[in-house]
Amino acid sequence: MPWWRSAVFYQVYPRSFADSDGDGVGDLGGLREKLGYLELLGVDALWICPIMRSPMADGGYDVSDPRDVDPLFGGIAALDEVIAEAHDRGIRVTMDLVPNHSSDRHPWFRAALRAGPGSPERARYFFRDGRGPDGSVPPNNWPSIFGGPAWTRVIEADGRPGQWYLHIFAPEQPDLNWENPEVAADFEQTMRFWLDRGVDGFRIDVAHGMAKPEGLPDMANPNSKMFGHDDEDPRFNNPGVHELHRKIRKVMDEYPHAVAIGEVWVDDNTRFGEYVRPDELHLAFNFRLAETPFHPDRIREAVDHSLCAVTTVGASPTWTLSNHDIEREVTRYGGGPAGFARARALILLELALPGSVFVYNGAELGLPNVDDLPEAALQDPVWERSGHTERGRDGCRVPLPWEGAQPPFGFTAGRPWLPMPPYWAQLTVERQLERLDSMLSLYRMAIELRSMRPEFRGPSLEWYGSPPGCLAFRRGGGLLCVLNATDAPILLPAGEVLLASAPITARKLPANSTAWLI
Repeated sequence: MPWWRSAVFYQVYPRSFADSDGDGVGDLGGLREKLGYLELLGVDALWICPIMRSPMADGGYDVSDPRDVDPLFGGIAALDEVIAEAHDRGIRVTMDLVPNHSSDRHPWFRAALRAGPGSPERARYFFRDGRGPDGSVPPNNWPSIFGGPAWTRVIEADGRPGQWYLHIFAPEQPDLNWENPEVAADFEQTMRFWLDRGVDGFRIDVAHGMAKPEGLPDMANPNSKMFGHDDEDPRFNNPGVHELHRKIRKVMDEYPHAVAIGEVWVDDNTRFGEYVRPDELHLAFNFRLAETPFHPDRIREAVDHSLCAVTTVGASPTWTLSNHDIEREVTRYGGGPAGFARARALILLELALPGSVFVYNGAELGLPNVDDLPEAALQDPVWERSGHTERGRDGCRVPLPWEGAQPPFGFTAGRPWLPMPPYWAQLTVERQLERLDSMLSLYRMAIELRSMRPEFRGPSLEWYGSPPGCLAFRRGGGLLCVLNATDAPILLPAGEVLLASAPITARKLPANSTAWLI
């Protein structure tokens, strides 16, 4: 079985993981220094968020050179060192690639601005004339995900307002036109560049957005809600995207050990499954669990949908509770002790499911969102683009606390790029490694059991009878997972308790907790 079908991936948001040079921003040197920690945690692979050259208008997702590493993160030699040491420790390395758009500082886009309307340089992007008698109205009514219109008008060489260019995200992220063969050829070159350096695969950003509908028609209901995903949204999930993924897969098949993982925001199970057919992506992110409240019926529904979406095409499911775009689960489940307990319960449920699991850095520490960052500290482009009405994603991107009793908790010798709350002194890696009952220890034990025990093997899952407000399923290998989502203890069924997210006395599983039985 391919390694990625049951792997535990650890998502590294490099800016926030560990800083080795004291500039306050995490880097690859910091990551390399912490690989021993990740080996101790037991993860199989890393997913490193964008580290390519970038002006950093959107945290590195605006790429100016896709075949180099930004000096902010230590340059390409630092990545080579991470890959080599990770492989020595038995950890694979995957990285983000961004095919939907480039930076507005990319040489291609600068050439497009110079070249003018109708040029081959502009054909790599979506340049269009505006509507109205003077072309002052955008070519269509599409909104940007980050707020405002998805079009920006350029000043032509003669100094007059001219064409508009499309950017589904920030104006600094012009969308690439994948119907242009140069775009696909360049992306293939980028993939081979990194695979030849030893990278074990890619997480493909906005994998459902690379194909645009012919004629770029208006939206029936323009909605710029961030990550609001309507399957009828013409900006995403167009049928032509599948031919693009088939081309990508042909390159990936030249590297049989490697994996392509798509960011796919699609609700319909059949349409989701199309992305992971045998000749397209190996895996696709399914965000249903991350969008599901702590309620047994909703959790079961999310699991059923996720399994149904992939089984018909023979693909493996993926599971995640959080990432760099989503409110952290401790906060999402209510915050405080209850949110913490529920996050412990859900990671045990998630790790009991068949398929691959993605853990966002800091989730293993039980970090909450930091929702009271000073406005002056906010850096997400959503804050500015929304006219200071949406705070954006910085609250889930605050750097990790490693050691010590006060900020910056060993993250940096300087000033962290986002402020860290003093109360995180209780959540540092150092403190949690000392306690068997910590969130970090729970993750370590659960990941180890998952990798070692035969009860976790096989792709099947069968729901098991349980009291109201609870949930139970049995894996084909024999593992029984029981979730108590009520506010009172329940009696566990027969079997040996392998691990539980809360202490069990008299065979009673406490409220807001999960147990594994064999």
